[in-house]
Amino acid sequence: MSSTPLVLHDPQAELPLDRAPHECLIKAVFGWTGNPGLASADIQQIALLFTGAARAVASDVRRAADLLPDEHAARALADVVLEEADRRLSLGIEGTVRCVQDRARLVRALYERLARLVGAAHEAASASETAAHPGATPTSCLTELIPPTARPRRS
Repeated sequence: MSSTPLVLHDPQAELPLDRAPHECLIKAVFGWTGNPGLASADIQQIALLFTGAARAVASDVRRAADLLPDEHAARALADVVLEEADRRLSLGIEGTVRCVQDRARLVRALYERLARLVGAAHEAASASETAAHPGATPTSCLTELIPPTARPRRS
């Protein structure tokens, strides 16, 4: 039986991971209270899945943080979160519920940091646009971009 390798994340493609399946699995893992009735190898596979996801999301966090100015508070916090992620990912994977839940917490924290960084980058871009065009409104910005001949005539 031949098997086709499954690519979970290709950083060269710059496509984000599908977050929903990870969040669903994180929720399930946090619901475990004791032995979930899975084989140790299955638990280890889940830990490997979370490890791969954590590395991929950490890479996305780094790219998002790099878009912010060096002095931005969200960038500094991202650096702290990434250092902690590196430390936790350097630990070996165990086939235990505790290990899987720790990796799930890490993935959740990285997704939260990524969401905050995207929001901060959006705010920073909006602030720089407002600074470049004080008093500008979305309508006035659009009229600057639309040539006069293409604007609708007012009666």
